[in-house]
Amino acid sequence: MIEGAPRATQTRELVLFLPVLTLLIRMAANNHWFLYPIFLSFLSVPLCSRASPWQAGTGTSLRVDHGKIFLVSPDTTFSCGFYSSGEGTNAYYFSIWFTHATDTTVVWTANCGSPVNGHGSTISLNREGNLLLTDVNGSTVWESKTKWGKHTTVALLNSGNLVIRASNDQVVWQSFDSPTDTLLPSQNLTRETKLVSPSGYHILYFDNDNVLRLLYNGPDITSIYWPSPDYNALQNGRTRFNSSKNAVLDDEGIFRSSDGFKMTASDSGSGIKRRITIDYDGNLRMYSLNAANGNWTVIGEAVLQMCYVHGLCGKNGICEYSQGFRCNCPPGYEMTDPKNWNKGCRPTFRINCGQPREDFTFVKIPHGDFYGFDLTSNRSISFEECMQICLDSCLCLSFTYKAGEGLCYTKDRLYNGQVYPYFPGDNYIKLPKKVTSTSSASRNFSLTCNPKNDKVMLVSKDAYMKNSDNIKWIYFYVFAAILGAVELLFIITGWYFLFKMHNIPKSMEEGYKMIASQFRRFTYRELVEATGKFKEELGKGGSGTVYRGILGDKKIVAIKKLTDVRQGEEEFWAEVTLIGRINHINLVRMWGFCSEGKHRLLVYEYVENESLDKYLFSDRRTATLLTWSQRFKIALGTARGLAYLHHECLEWVVHCDVKPENILLTRDFEAKIADFGLSKLSKRDSPSFSFTHMRGTMGYMAPEWALNLPINAKVDVYSYGVVLLEIVTGNRVSSGTIIDDEEMDFMQFVQEVKQMLARGGDLDIVDSRIKGHFNHEQATAMVKIAVSCLEERSKRPTMDQIVKDLMVYNDEDNHPAYF
Repeated sequence: MIEGAPRATQTRELVLFLPVLTLLIRMAANNHWFLYPIFLSFLSVPLCSRASPWQAGTGTSLRVDHGKIFLVSPDTTFSCGFYSSGEGTNAYYFSIWFTHATDTTVVWTANCGSPVNGHGSTISLNREGNLLLTDVNGSTVWESKTKWGKHTTVALLNSGNLVIRASNDQVVWQSFDSPTDTLLPSQNLTRETKLVSPSGYHILYFDNDNVLRLLYNGPDITSIYWPSPDYNALQNGRTRFNSSKNAVLDDEGIFRSSDGFKMTASDSGSGIKRRITIDYDGNLRMYSLNAANGNWTVIGEAVLQMCYVHGLCGKNGICEYSQGFRCNCPPGYEMTDPKNWNKGCRPTFRINCGQPREDFTFVKIPHGDFYGFDLTSNRSISFEECMQICLDSCLCLSFTYKAGEGLCYTKDRLYNGQVYPYFPGDNYIKLPKKVTSTSSASRNFSLTCNPKNDKVMLVSKDAYMKNSDNIKWIYFYVFAAILGAVELLFIITGWYFLFKMHNIPKSMEEGYKMIASQFRRFTYRELVEATGKFKEELGKGGSGTVYRGILGDKKIVAIKKLTDVRQGEEEFWAEVTLIGRINHINLVRMWGFCSEGKHRLLVYEYVENESLDKYLFSDRRTATLLTWSQRFKIALGTARGLAYLHHECLEWVVHCDVKPENILLTRDFEAKIADFGLSKLSKRDSPSFSFTHMRGTMGYMAPEWALNLPINAKVDVYSYGVVLLEIVTGNRVSSGTIIDDEEMDFMQFVQEVKQMLARGGDLDIVDSRIKGHFNHEQATAMVKIAVSCLEERSKRPTMDQIVKDLMVYNDEDNHPAYF
């Protein structure tokens, strides 16, 4: 129990202090009073511990190995301080928890995903009034960013709200404004906040239609699962016609949302400690605390049937009810990680698109279905026809068939697998005949979710091993050794520690930063040295110039020196830090940035083959000719990169300047989109963006820029359509072109292409340099997609749909390579 911890700690610390007193006496006897400051600098064990107050002023601090509790609310309901991430580790979080709950339930954490070391880390309210969490090496892990002077105070209220007040008693920061996975009574969930489950995959937030939703945001997919995505807001008992976007749990046990949702506690009434939490399994639950035994009871939950929670059993996994729910792998599949169902199942076989249909069979999963991601859907067809559709498609992994209505859904991704006895259909898994049905079909696994299994470590695992007891006893051995040592050695050692060891060498500090994160902040001097004073220029664009550089670890990078950045330093820092987390094979990786004074620089990975325009538009006598297969691969890779930015990032990104100059090519001619770093970030509840000036390049800009219409992701779709035509033709069609010796502007050219498609037959616009060596089906599909991208905004496809359309023609076995 928490109440017993200080007493045991106090006894042990008094025992440890006895050798210190002995040494002090000996120093006094030898008149070495001048060594007192040196000696006292070694002391890190307090003589006694006292109960933490509910309020503290500037200058207050607590080291994790001196005590775990920083503040306690006046009624002792809540405590805040250092909370261990689990048994066997020495990693700690700065958190707020229920003091009297048996499991010390955490309700808020400052440094989620970034634990600090259990020895030497500190929480402090500094002289400027900024609450700081620092790791053992002195680096700042988290801060409140409040600087209201030396009369600032921090307090833990009876509500569980940690607040920072200025000298005029104004609240300048509060933990209620940044919830993690829990809402407490009177704490508001707003348009600016969200709850995230401990797994990091499930999110409670207000959508852009003003409806409170639960979203699964996994490694591969993003999908809404509550309220039911099969119905609109009205059918789900919600209303979209509100703008407040607010949800709150009151003291009576009623959780109300501005969209009309209401959850009432089964033990409603005042005087009971309650909380709303999005749990590790993705369900939103209301709990009440039994004051007698300190246990929690579930008194309400959003999703009544757990298999409706998306991502519960991971990719390819199946959730089914059998005395509770459990996760299974379908026939021919096995668990990816036996300890973690979030990672789902993996196939034990491989499907090659050239295999004959006779090599495949189907295994039935009665009353099973994989929700969403339909490859095709058909009505009123026979079971045999449905099976044949799946056999004919290399992408089809299974199909669901409902016999009554003859409904057929083929699946190219297996997510959100469910088995219900009352589901009026069956799923059929497509397997090679050589795969036996005795693999994972007969193995059932219980769904166990332990949030303490997955921990994020800043340094090495050894640095966070549980060793606090050993550290305490080291003081005893050190002091005993000093008592028997030669006084001269003691003096030399004291001066060494006083003048040499108080600073971490710069090289060690920078090394720690590189280990801690692959994305970092560079100094301007570092980048000047890396580029040899910006000597080797790689290219120049509207937003800046790109230089080749070599970092201290010999990594070759591309460094972009920005010339037109309107953000302030904090805004710029926040934006590029978020972009730095984005990692996709078709996006240029950002390694870091520099923001010093007027200098704004971005550090990217170096891509060997420069940009696409060099191969499409350069001197035709000297430029390397792209083969058709390379062109198709570049078109597909570019689409995948944009689809990732538009649909898969939690913070959506619109590029705003898609053009061949911003599509870089690797050594293997894989496409990597560049210059998305300072485009435009959008939260999911933002249907459009506001811009102070036009962005992009003439010829690639969508008409809505000129018409002053709201801007959304469809501007990138338009630009992609222009680029796609240029990949096919090998000409800069964005600035006009020549067909049949007739000069045409871009819109005339598009009309001519539409007529060419309507007539069918040969595609005369394909780059003449490849001398007819191209795949006609792929070329036709690319031109059709390009034309659809250039329609008015409401008719343009999404990038996600474009990827699916191109993938249909990405069968290398059926489409031979063209040189």
